[in-house]
Amino acid sequence: MSGERRGPLAAALRLGLRLASGPYALGVRTRNALFARGWKTVHRATVPVVSVGNLTLGGTGKTPCVEWVARFFRERGVQVTILSRGYGSSTGRNDEALVLEENLPDVPHLQGADRVALAATAVEELEAELLVLDDGFQHRRLHRDLDLVLIDATRPPERDFVFPRGTLREPAGGLRRAGAVLLTRCDQVPAAELDRLRDWLGRRVPNVPVASTEHRPIDLVGGDGDTEPLELLRGQTVAAFCGIGNPGAFRHTLESLGATVAEFRTFPDHHAYTAEDVRALTHWATTLPDGAIIATTQKDWVKLRVPELGGRRLRAVRIGLHFRDGEDAVSEVLERVLTSDTA
Repeated sequence: MSGERRGPLAAALRLGLRLASGPYALGVRTRNALFARGWKTVHRATVPVVSVGNLTLGGTGKTPCVEWVARFFRERGVQVTILSRGYGSSTGRNDEALVLEENLPDVPHLQGADRVALAATAVEELEAELLVLDDGFQHRRLHRDLDLVLIDATRPPERDFVFPRGTLREPAGGLRRAGAVLLTRCDQVPAAELDRLRDWLGRRVPNVPVASTEHRPIDLVGGDGDTEPLELLRGQTVAAFCGIGNPGAFRHTLESLGATVAEFRTFPDHHAYTAEDVRALTHWATTLPDGAIIATTQKDWVKLRVPELGGRRLRAVRIGLHFRDGEDAVSEVLERVLTSDTA
């Protein structure tokens, strides 16, 4: 899918995947058309709904954006509830929900397959005044007043393919439904690449605001919940692990903080850590050089909740969304939601 593997076999497999992308794309277009023409029912909540989603499979950094949007409305006195599908958890509470609950203790978070039903519960039982739909761009059953679409600048859609040949959940034409586009991880690509992506978006969706953002580390969270400054990692040897959609981005973050990443272990996205995993990580920690710091992401930390591994303190990097440009334009479209007919 990434195109990194070379050779006749890899090329043949990519051709097969490309052929399979056609029926998949047709099915997605047909489904979207049914919703657009009213042949499939779209349910409208009695309060405004803001969706945060993307075009691709894998991580684009939605969780910090969901947190930023929810905080935006909470700072304006709006009672917010977050709704999400809950991918990666059989119990309905996945890593993203745990991170959001940790960082937004005054914002309820409901997870489940039927987000129409969740919306009704949020309004009727939690007295929600606005709903934030996490990963909702392709969830067409629930009407939204605004779609915020995230694009990972390190994985531009103009060079991607529709699943299964690539990571696009739907053709790029779906961007026409977006109310604003947020480019994420803009600090990880050259300026020329970013300009090319903006030009491409300008041709695709000329009237849609586009903002550039990056995910900036805020602080370190210890296994006991205490926070420490990021400077702790500067000049230090770090052994890290994570189970997220874009592990390379986490490694880049550690290196940007001045750490030397000596070892780096990855798990599948939304990995549910088992007792065996903890034992393996504990053994791994005992083999590390003296003085090495063990680091992970907050998404992994909220599932592990262990203060140390192999006698070494475990630290998680907490990430927040930072706008490089376009924040005013995004704030304006969010403010408009509060004055819409639904509100």
